Amino acid sequence: MSKHNDGGPAFPLGEYVVLNGVPVTQPTNGLSLRDYFAAAALPGLLGYWNQTQKTERDFAKDAYLLADAMLAERAQQKEAQS
Repeated sequence: MSKHNDGGPAFPLGEYVVLNGVPVTQPTNGLSLRDYFAAAALPGLLGYWNQTQKTERDFAKDAYLLADAMLAERAQQKEAQS
C-alpha cells in the first residue's frame, strides 16, 4: 500500500492535561484531513447505494479517491497562491 498525503490533522487543537501540576496542551493527531474529507464524501456516494452493484468496500475506496483528489486540489491551490 502506498503512503498517501493525509493532509495532517483535521482538528489540531490538542488536549488539555496537567503534568506535574502544570496545565499544558498536548497536541493530538486524531483524525487526519484525508479521513475527514473521505467521511464528508461518503454520504453523497451512499446516495447511489441502490443504483449500483458496488460493495461497502467499493464505496470506502471511492470516498478515499475523492479525498485524495481534494487534497491534491488543495495543494495545487496553495501553490498557486504562493
